[in-house]
Parts: sequence; structure tokens; C-alpha cells
Amino acid sequence: MRFAAIQMNSGADIAANLEQAGGLLRAAARDGAELAVLPENFALMSESRTQRLQAAERDGEGMIQDAISRLARELGIWVVAGTVPVQSADPGRATATCYVYDAAGNVAGRYDKIHLFDVRVPEAGESYAESAYTAPGSARLTVATPWGRLGIAVCYDLRFPEQFRQMAADGMDLLALPAAFTVPTGRAHWEILLRARAAENLCYVVAAAQVGKHPAGRMTWGHSMIIDPWGRILCDAGQTIGMVAADYDLTALNSLREKFPVLEHRRLHN
Repeated sequence: MRFAAIQMNSGADIAANLEQAGGLLRAAARDGAELAVLPENFALMSESRTQRLQAAERDGEGMIQDAISRLARELGIWVVAGTVPVQSADPGRATATCYVYDAAGNVAGRYDKIHLFDVRVPEAGESYAESAYTAPGSARLTVATPWGRLGIAVCYDLRFPEQFRQMAADGMDLLALPAAFTVPTGRAHWEILLRARAAENLCYVVAAAQVGKHPAGRMTWGHSMIIDPWGRILCDAGQTIGMVAADYDLTALNSLREKFPVLEHRRLHN
């Protein structure tokens, strides 16, 4: 199997963002990818909370969901659709929802981002309050695929290793992580955390990121990566729009877990 991480510079124009995503997904399919991961907020890096709420779709219908479902079906690939703003029970907040589409364009799973980015970035003069406009999820997700079990997490989730340990206990073989890391936090911790999640859980990681300058002056780090279960970086997209792809070997993964059975040696499970 071959998979791809898509790196985008999304803005406030949903149609333009979907065109960019479609071009990159087609490039991934031409490269032989059977699964592609889009970044967080791939369809909309909004200029305001109001714009985000206005763009929020109903679960199962809407321009963004229809477009990615159609692309997955057209290209015959699985797509992890970054995050989409979806209406929630709270009229003032939408969920940050990651849909997983199979190669027929059907929804194979839905994950609502659990950990929300409410922080002041040290030494950067930046502060974020994601919970002011995003309703958090409460359930982790792993999905059965033809290549093993796929785990889904989003951006700030990366800093909470207990979520990934639970996903490993659920049988995760491959982790897809859409993100939009800030430049200061990306420079300091992006690679370290991704490699740690891969090595400690003996799983492949496909991390798809936003890059560059976005509405309201926000800057994101880029460096979409694919990492193997030993923590080795297979590819790094740097700081340009595009995609990177790498091969996945489930037989080699299972052999590594048999020879190095760290996941079986856990003693603290609560």
C-alpha cells in the first residue's frame, strides 16, 4: 500500500480550497496512493467565527462533504478529510469533524476533535481560544480498512499521549493526523511529538498540515510527514504546498511488533 499526506495553504474561499484539495488528491492518486490525508481546516481557514458558523454543514450533507466523497469515488482512494465545520447542538459552536471516506465515497468513520487549542503560545505573543467557537468531541476513533486499523486524531490531540495509547489498545496500525500547527509550536514540537507517537505505539503516522500565511495573519508550520513505526521520517513536505507519499508494509509492521513486543508489556492500563 502507498499513502499520502496533503499539505495546503487554505484561506477563506471554500471553492478555491476545494479546488486546491482536489488537485493534490489527484496528484496523490497518480503517484499510486490508496489513502490520502488532508490537513485540518482544509476547506476553510476562516476570517472570523461568524464565517465558520455560516459555513457549518449538517452531518451527511453539504458542499464540502459532497466534494470529498465525490473525489474519493472518482479516484478510487480512501480520503481522511481533515476537518469540516459541522453543526452541533450548540448553535454558537460547530464541531471540528474529520470524516473518513472509503474508495466508494462512503463515510467509513467520523471523528470530532476532542482537545481544543485554548492557549497562549509562549514567547510568541499569540493566543488562541478554539473552544469559543468549536464544540469538542468525546469519543476516539479507529476504523477498519483493507490495510489494518486506522486511527484518527487532530492537531492539538497530538499532545495527549493517553488518547493514542487507547487507540493502540483498539488495534491501531496506522494513524492519520490532520493539523494546522502554529509556527512557534511547530518549530519546537511538531517532529518530536509525531515521532514519539509513532515509536511508542509502533504504528505508521501520516500527518497532513497547513502551511504559510492565512486569514487574520495566522501562520502555520507545514512539514507534513510520514513516519514509520520505528520513528523514522520517511518523507517531509517542508514548507511548500504539495503532497508527499510513502509505502506501507503491514507484514513488516507485524513482524516488528512480534520481535519488539512493547505494546504487550504495559502494566498500567487505567
